[in-house]
Parts: sequence; C-alpha cells; structure tokens
Amino acid sequence: MLNGDEEQYSQNLDEFLKKITLWYENDYEGFKTMYDAAVENVVPYPADTPEEVRCDWKGKDIQFLCDFFAEWYHWRSGVNNGLDYIEKFSWINYENDYGMVFVTSGPGFKMTADFTHLQGLQMDDEGPDGQKLIEKWVKELGPKRMADFEPGPWPTFNKFFTRELKDGARPIAPQDEDDSVVVAPADCVINMIVDELTETTPIPVKTVTMNVRQLLGDSDYAEAFIGGTAVSCILMPDTYHWYHSPVKGQVVEAREDLRGVYYGMRDFPELLNKGNVGYGYDYEMFDNFRRGYLVIKTWYPDAEGKNSEVGFVGMVPVGLNSIASVNFLEKFQGLAPGLTMPVPVEKGEKIGNFMYGGSLNILLFEPGRFPALQLLQGQRIGVLEQPERTAGLFTGSYHTQSRRRRPLAP
Repeated sequence: MLNGDEEQYSQNLDEFLKKITLWYENDYEGFKTMYDAAVENVVPYPADTPEEVRCDWKGKDIQFLCDFFAEWYHWRSGVNNGLDYIEKFSWINYENDYGMVFVTSGPGFKMTADFTHLQGLQMDDEGPDGQKLIEKWVKELGPKRMADFEPGPWPTFNKFFTRELKDGARPIAPQDEDDSVVVAPADCVINMIVDELTETTPIPVKTVTMNVRQLLGDSDYAEAFIGGTAVSCILMPDTYHWYHSPVKGQVVEAREDLRGVYYGMRDFPELLNKGNVGYGYDYEMFDNFRRGYLVIKTWYPDAEGKNSEVGFVGMVPVGLNSIASVNFLEKFQGLAPGLTMPVPVEKGEKIGNFMYGGSLNILLFEPGRFPALQLLQGQRIGVLEQPERTAGLFTGSYHTQSRRRRPLAP
C-alpha cells in the first residue's frame, strides 16, 4: 500500500504513540522544535467553521497530539467522520508556514507516514471490527447508492471501499465509438483547473498554479502539455473508487510510485467549501503528494471523423490524506519510456484504484484540444442530493462565500 519508504513503521497504536512521545522528549531530528513552532503559530480557524470539525491546536502539548491520534485511530464511525478528523488535523497547518513544515518534512512527515500505515492495517483487517464498519457504511449509503455495486461479502473494509460495479452500471458514452469524446475517469466532482499549463515554474492562472513537469515526475512527455489544460476529478469518500481511461489509445508511459507527502494542504477546508468542490483551489501542492501518472497516445479525428493526428492525454491519480494509495492494475505498471512497448487501452477501461482516503485525478490535455466541458442535451450533469449528504461532504453551497482568509496564490 505504501511503497519504498525506509522508515520502520509501527505495528500498533501503542507503539506509534510511544515512538512520537520519545521523539518529542528527545527532540528527535527536531521533532519537538518543529511541533512546538507549529502549534505556537496556529492560525485560528474561521468563525463559521462547523462545530464537528473544530480543533484548536494553539499551544497544545505532545499529550494532546497523542490523544488526538488515539481518538482518530478508533473512529470506526460513519461515512463522513473520517473526513472530519482529516479536517480537524488540518488546522495545525492551516495558513501556517511552521505547521506546513512540520507535517511535510523530517520527523513530522515520518509521523504522518507511520499513522497512515497504521490506518492501512486497520482497513485491511479481516476481523469483526472491519465488518462492523462495512455494515455501518452500507446502512448510511443506503439501497439506492449500493444498487450499482456487486453485493458482498467483502473480507476487509478496503475491499468494500474498492467494491466493483455491476455490469452495465456505467455505460461508456458515446455508443457510436466517437474517439473524440472524452469520458469521466471516475465517479467524481469535476472542474477545470488551468488553461495555461507551465513547464517548470508555477505561475498563477485564475488563482491556481501547477507545475506540469513536476506533476509528471520530469517525464519527457510533459512538454506535450505545456500551454494546455488540466481538469480536476475529485472523488468523494462515499463513491466508486476505481479510475478508468478517459480516451482510447495506447499507454506509452506509466508510473504509480511517485513518492510524496501524506498531509499538508495549506487550506484543506477550502477544497470542500463549495458545491463545485475544488473550484479555484491552489493545486500546486499536489505536485508533492504521493501519486502516479499515465500518458496515453491517442488520435484526434478531423471534421470528417477520421483519425488524422496523433496526440497525448495525461492522467495523474493523486493519493491524498489517510491512505495515500495509488494502485494500478498489473497491465499498466512499470511502463518506462523506451523500455516497454505501448499498452493498448480502451475508453472506459479500468486502470486502477484508490484505497481508503482522499483521492483526486487530474487529466492533462494538449493546447487547444480541450477548451471547455461540453455536454449534450439529456446527459447527466449532477444529482438532487439528500441534505444530509450535502452537509457532510460539501461544507457550503456553490453560492456561499468562501471561508478562505486570503488567496493561496498571489
């Protein structure tokens, strides 16, 4: 689930709490120094923050940190409560440079990696606790949402979280095999991010920044997307968590092992603050999260519908808070440029999954190839939600004023 990390992970909560307590007492690699600086410089959360996601980290000691992790570890609750703990933890680095340093580097980074590993062990547990959690989620999701999926039983919560769709539950559009049509890679909230991607220097575009070469791990294919468009596809925790190819073509390069941070969104609540989740957010930070990418060679049809030009589409699955997993099917693993033959992929073909935790897909398009989101009459543009789900996953409607205290990009 977490690959290539050298730090020895804790095998249970007690071992983890003892470790970070000793780190604090001995100021291991500056752990005490950085934690104390982080909590000393905490920025107050906005006054309209919902009570259930408030957590005041100002001046809190190591015991408070340990108690928080212990409570989070034992959450074993409903669909939205895990997200609540992520938001509570995020206040330690909210608009706080010292907090950002603490959670994204040195021993603070090792701490988040270790806790993430523990959560992964929980979600892979085949014992009764995992089954109780599955039962609670199934009940909260309800028959309507569960009707699209193959029925259980599921041996672990992660198997439930990456549950399979029933045949025909997501028909691929259009039926006439039009290769110019791009389809959604996942069940997601989707919006445009950037329409002037840059090669190496993140520059603000409509308050958003992105470094496409870094996002693609210095791939030579990054050049194809300079000046192009990126589209964010954000997966909510209660939805289908496999991702699929948005176009037909050949996968010419793929990696699922780009290492990075587990936590450290400077303003995590803002990502969820509007019904249009992620709109206007600063995506630069995702260049540094654990992620993978695929580059798909495809063909652009001309006015007569004939495939006349070769082009590329990129897809970057990003593992965010809690488990940070990016798992490709074997077919798409380790496709290094010049070392392996391209792998054919069909539009809508399954690529991989995210296990429990936050997840995001970023689609990359060449300049002039994807100017807007375009829908045909009668196609789905959304659903009429139950207020309870809206309140749990979208912390304000699209028309509400942002809670952001100041812009994240100049």
